[in-house]
Amino acid sequence: MTFDKILENNTLWAVRYDGDKDNALFALFEQWNDPEWLVNFFLENISDLTSYFKITDINQAIYDTIEDSHKLQCLILDISPDANLDLLFRPLENNRTSEILLGKEKARIKNRPQHASWLRIYAIKLEPGCYIITGGAVKLTRTMQERTHTLAELNKMETVRNFLIDGGAIDADGFIDYMSEIQ
Repeated sequence: MTFDKILENNTLWAVRYDGDKDNALFALFEQWNDPEWLVNFFLENISDLTSYFKITDINQAIYDTIEDSHKLQCLILDISPDANLDLLFRPLENNRTSEILLGKEKARIKNRPQHASWLRIYAIKLEPGCYIITGGAVKLTRTMQERTHTLAELNKMETVRNFLIDGGAIDADGFIDYMSEIQ
């Protein structure tokens, strides 16, 4: 596993898993903008889409996904160097009230018309304002444990978190030191 710098000010990184042609963030945006992938995904998960979001039109789901993907991409990639990423990322566990070492975080579109956004970007928080994106998902259920594709994202976050701990990269300075050692 390696890490790609997303923002030049060292506040946002993305994991590039072994064997992957792109990092987790860019792979997500490619997937979420691929109509063929989206058709297959929503056909496989139509029961979740209809029961949780009350949407039966796959074309509408595809349109909403591509629209939300574009909004998320703009929020993350067009961010100014002095922007506060803590306003975008929130604790993965909705009831978490305190900071934890290498906390698991999520980003999503808020205040979306018609229905809540189902797109999630997952990250490890090195420290306030500094994140490593581990992946993301189309989350159509209440919890991540309910489906294999979201459970896989939980496992990725834990794998990256353990990798960072094992490498002594438990904060932004430690991560930058780690990155300079491997280059």
